[in-house]
Amino acid sequence: MKVIIERFEQLAEKIRLQERIDSYRVFHGRGRTFPGLEFVTIDFFQPVILLTLFAEPQEGWLSDLVSKSRMLFDENKTAFLVQSRHQAGAPSELLWGSLPEHCVALCGNLQFSLHLAQQQNSGFFLDMEPGRAWLQQHAHGKRVLNLFAYSCAFSVVAVAAGAAVVVNVDMSSAALNLGRSNHQLNGLDKTRSEFLAENILKSWGRIKKRGPYDLVIIDPPSYQKGSFIAEKDYAKVIRRLPELMPEGGLVLACLNAPELSEGFLRQVVAENCPEAEFIERLQSHKDFPDVDPEQQLKLLIYKVPSQA
Repeated sequence: MKVIIERFEQLAEKIRLQERIDSYRVFHGRGRTFPGLEFVTIDFFQPVILLTLFAEPQEGWLSDLVSKSRMLFDENKTAFLVQSRHQAGAPSELLWGSLPEHCVALCGNLQFSLHLAQQQNSGFFLDMEPGRAWLQQHAHGKRVLNLFAYSCAFSVVAVAAGAAVVVNVDMSSAALNLGRSNHQLNGLDKTRSEFLAENILKSWGRIKKRGPYDLVIIDPPSYQKGSFIAEKDYAKVIRRLPELMPEGGLVLACLNAPELSEGFLRQVVAENCPEAEFIERLQSHKDFPDVDPEQQLKLLIYKVPSQA
């Protein structure tokens, strides 16, 4: 627990010195670099401290942590929310402070709507920051296809960075509605983003019609029963790349499945789009250390040549 209190002390000092703090992972136990704390992660979405439990802690552990940390923070400037992911429905409990009416993640000059205490996922993934940073550097002037768009954070980054247009595709209309609100929240040009509620694996004709694209983002769930299972379905997406980007371009291929290695994804690309050139694997964010890099989020960059 000592390391968590130290992280809280650092956070309290940031709050004292800074008016606006970018959202970040305060503590990452899931990477198994802190023995005995594998069951907990802590994020800060100003003003909310979100502690997520992935297993039941020892009796008294949480109450002890809360009492020690409560002395560090001003309850008028922070809220402490605990989510129990190990319990059915992943219930949340507010232990002190009050939640803002509209919670957001802050990232530079951008912000993203959150649904804290409402759903299992907050709506914004902090470990994807290396992918967003890469996109910010490469999106200008591009026609971007954002597959499995979810809340469209990639799209917000791309449009803000000067993308010509971003086509967001996800089978969830609710997720895309959150994506629309994220664009509105940042005052972005409505004419440079489109939203398609489609089952991607069954909608290639409609997706292709809005192309051609010169930057494609693939960020699927690792396992979503009835819609996408990475181990068998990722190949179906990769083999479509040449027809989606006939003039060539860049691909950001994401894989958030601890049980599947970088080698798995590289083999899928090699077998289904052999002309694609592997450029690099983006380095994982420093806030998400892991004893095994193969269990971290994989972000692979490829270059697809022109088909002409």
